[in-house]
Amino acid sequence: MPTPPAPAFRLYLLRHAKAGWALPGQKDFDRSLDDTGFAAAKMIGEMAAERGFVPEVLLSSPAVRCRQTAEAFRCAMGEDRTIRYIDALYTGAEDAYRDIILGQSGAASLMVVGHNPVIEEILREVLGEQAAAIPYGYPPGALAVIDFPDRPQAGILPPGKLAAWLDPACHAL
Repeated sequence: MPTPPAPAFRLYLLRHAKAGWALPGQKDFDRSLDDTGFAAAKMIGEMAAERGFVPEVLLSSPAVRCRQTAEAFRCAMGEDRTIRYIDALYTGAEDAYRDIILGQSGAASLMVVGHNPVIEEILREVLGEQAAAIPYGYPPGALAVIDFPDRPQAGILPPGKLAAWLDPACHAL
């Protein structure tokens, strides 16, 4: 069976894994993954690596829970990759995420580690009706792999196709 052609662009959307509640006096930004979140982040990273899902560029919100999720994913890949932390992935809305994704035009594949509801909004934007395949929202630690037949350009994310959905809730931790 012939290997399908590589997509023109692949986008990985990873929602941070499960975090604990803020402690008294703790800022939302400083919330850490809980034990379940650490296990889920590691598991999703390993599952992605086994399937050959290795992004060229990794971008993450600088919030502690996103940093920890991105780092677990990077470690599971077993490759030395730099993670770039971008403030707008913590503070920004859908248009900020879109601009960040579109600003990486030179990369063949890009991972964004961020927060809901924006991660889910971007997913629904690029998948359109296909997003109905994910009826229960975007759970913590889930990874969407989206392939695009054309490279994003002119400020527009084209429609994509869901290539894979990895959800830690569907697998034993």
